[in-house]
Amino acid sequence: MHDKMYPLPSKDFSQRRRELTPEIDAAFHAFSDAAFADGALPRKLKQLISVAVAHTTQCPYCIRSHTQAALHDGASECEIMEAIWIASEMRAGAAFAHSNIALEAMADAAHR
Repeated sequence: MHDKMYPLPSKDFSQRRRELTPEIDAAFHAFSDAAFADGALPRKLKQLISVAVAHTTQCPYCIRSHTQAALHDGASECEIMEAIWIASEMRAGAAFAHSNIALEAMADAAHR
């Protein structure tokens, strides 16, 4: 994953974040642990949702870490790919749905 834009995560980066803002870092990790704990949704499903969301936000770190976590929590490669296809449909669907704004603007312009 490393290139000029995205350095690989490292223990040094994690340590530096903790040093700079220890309370916020601890709160973030506690929040993450709570969010991904089994609850109404099982952890595996939460990781599959995260894989999809990571693809819509296009965060390479999130894509890698949540794909690995999904596999660790028992997701199959097919389940992960279906989650990615859902993310793709949602991004395309959003463009399709927002075409209503352009259609309305064109209609308004035609009536001026």
